[in-house]
Amino acid sequence: MSTSDYKKTLELLFDTLASIHNLCADLTEAQFKTPTQCPGWTVQDNLSHMIGTEKSMGGQGSTKHRATSLEFVKNPIGEMNEHEVDARRALSGSEVLKEFDQVMSSRRAQLESEPEEYFTKETMTPTGKGTVADFLHIRVMDCWVHEQDIRRALNIAGNQNSASAELTVDRLCRTLPIVVGKRAATPEGSSVIIHITGPIVREIAITVVNGRATVVDSLNDSPIMELFFDSNTFVELATGRITAQEALPRWKVSGDADLGERVVNAINMMI
Repeated sequence: MSTSDYKKTLELLFDTLASIHNLCADLTEAQFKTPTQCPGWTVQDNLSHMIGTEKSMGGQGSTKHRATSLEFVKNPIGEMNEHEVDARRALSGSEVLKEFDQVMSSRRAQLESEPEEYFTKETMTPTGKGTVADFLHIRVMDCWVHEQDIRRALNIAGNQNSASAELTVDRLCRTLPIVVGKRAATPEGSSVIIHITGPIVREIAITVVNGRATVVDSLNDSPIMELFFDSNTFVELATGRITAQEALPRWKVSGDADLGERVVNAINMMI
């Protein structure tokens, strides 16, 4: 890893956290309590989740509180998140935002003081073994996605074409070969193209060879299916915020319509 790699990740993380602060700075209590697309979570709860994660990663410990309702929890990470969220539900939104600002300021000071060796240390991440820098890369995506959860809930669009948005889209695009090949069962020897039309623009060509779907630079034959959606729709689908049916008519298919529908239905890769 080069020094510039982790430093760029930190820059994106800090930019996203600042954007979240600016978004929430003038919210009313009613806005803090507005439900989001995260099941059971309000705007305030999204902030609480980010607080809990950054405190834990920064060595500040986790809450001892235990949530009594785990209705939407799917795994141990989700249970830990729910305890952090529920621990702050009795607080006002402004109180949670104040803690958010304090925790993120402390976290920034800590990260900016660490030597390069800190970022190359091995650690467990939500996607398996990696480095601290890998985990922070995921944190940029997670924080940006939750910022967009808050923005959609409040109908305050913004920060959709930022460098953090690009990082998020590119991370989520890594899962597309699994979606196209294994999950959607694209036929052997066939190719598809997925068009992400903006604000973040990407064109991903994928071919299935020997049972494995792989991203390719160019196609030898015409694709049997092309899928089109904007980057915001892609993110909502890939993070499980909406279903394919709920996203209509924000996506369209050219070619094999059944395959296109299978891809969109299988695109959620969140644990």
